Amino acid sequence: MQMLDARSPASPRPARRIWRGAGSSRFAAIAILLPPALILFSLFVILPLTESGYYAFFDWNGYGTPQDYVGLRNFEQIAGHSVFHTAIGNTTKIVAISLFIQMPLALFLALLIYRKTPTNAVFRLIFFVPYILAEVAAGLIWSFVFDGNYGVTAAIARSFGQESFFILADRDWAFVAVMTVIVWKYFGFHMMIYIAALQGVPEDLIEAAKIEGAKRSQIVRYVQIPQIRPAIIVSAFFAIIGALQVFDVIIPLTNGGPSNQTHTIVTYLYSFGLTRLKIGFGSAVGVLLFFAAILVAVFYQRIFMKGSRA
Repeated sequence: MQMLDARSPASPRPARRIWRGAGSSRFAAIAILLPPALILFSLFVILPLTESGYYAFFDWNGYGTPQDYVGLRNFEQIAGHSVFHTAIGNTTKIVAISLFIQMPLALFLALLIYRKTPTNAVFRLIFFVPYILAEVAAGLIWSFVFDGNYGVTAAIARSFGQESFFILADRDWAFVAVMTVIVWKYFGFHMMIYIAALQGVPEDLIEAAKIEGAKRSQIVRYVQIPQIRPAIIVSAFFAIIGALQVFDVIIPLTNGGPSNQTHTIVTYLYSFGLTRLKIGFGSAVGVLLFFAAILVAVFYQRIFMKGSRA
């Protein structure tokens, strides 16, 4: 009986051995892979954030040890600076443009070219190229396009017998040009997210909708868009966080001008903090931007991501 019990398939001992072996291998993998990741994360994320929070309470130019403690004065100056208010407004506009123009445009194009055909592959490549292009290069290219003397806009104006229009030097139109470049630069990224999601929609659902007499617009609205809702939620999150970080496109285009009308929060930090050697002031702006990003991430996670999982 003892021999039969030892060989019985119901004996828990082999299962325990397997569980212990899997647990030990998992622990070994964690012990090997986690310390390097924690070290890198601490060096390049935790430490800079901690130092920025410390420098924000000093009037410091970046040389030597910060000694001129000013408390909350940097934050008070930021709150009372009109250019910072302009930067917040511009960042908000970029968020709105990303959500209500860039994403719908990307979804529209994805619905047109998501099917796997050679022609659609060419169009996907063409639309995705702007995203591959470096931000600085894109800014320089479009600065030439908008140039009122030698650019494309100047040539178009002269062809219609009109005077050249310096868009990037106009207080009312410069930021419109910036937002145009941002939409052109990043819509391909969101388009590829939607294409990947649309290719995962079961064809049976679409065929069933066609059999029931649904039109193309009804299939998109009631079948495809609900099926790719998680992808849309993730895409919107990337759009919002990306809008908070816009920098490389604006610097070669306008450098925040004219008259500080095209600054975002990040370009404001760069122009009024780093370039003027006011590291404490810039650190205070960075702290505010960090908390804004955290609030957006937490709010979005609780409201939209939670609903998506449900």
